[in-house]
Amino acid sequence: ALPGDGFFRTGDLAERDDEGFFRIVGRKKDMLISGGVNVYPAEIEAVLLAHPSVREVAVTGVPDPTWGEKAVAFYVPSGDPAPPEDLAAFVEARLAKFKVPRVFVVVESLPVTAYGKVVKGELRARYLEGKAR
Repeated sequence: ALPGDGFFRTGDLAERDDEGFFRIVGRKKDMLISGGVNVYPAEIEAVLLAHPSVREVAVTGVPDPTWGEKAVAFYVPSGDPAPPEDLAAFVEARLAKFKVPRVFVVVESLPVTAYGKVVKGELRARYLEGKAR
């Protein structure tokens, strides 16, 4: 049975363009809010995957005292890791400045479930644990 409003809620977030077409921009549980603005990690991930030094990437939000949350990009490099400022400039050239991750973390691999879905909560916890030391 559907909820009282007759809609099935998937948690997917979409945007509608000027022509009326919809595009999935992410999942509600993955969205982060930085400085009062909604930021969709999937959009940032798509841009970073186009960078030649990035083989795999996952972006998640972590608490930030100034902005509420900030984007952190965890990535598996393809070859030598790129300097963070190069990755930031690459994203900023393609997306709004507020969507640029504030931190880039090089990892050997991304933690995934048995179905291959990235476990962003684990990445967030690793990052916060490292910051507490």
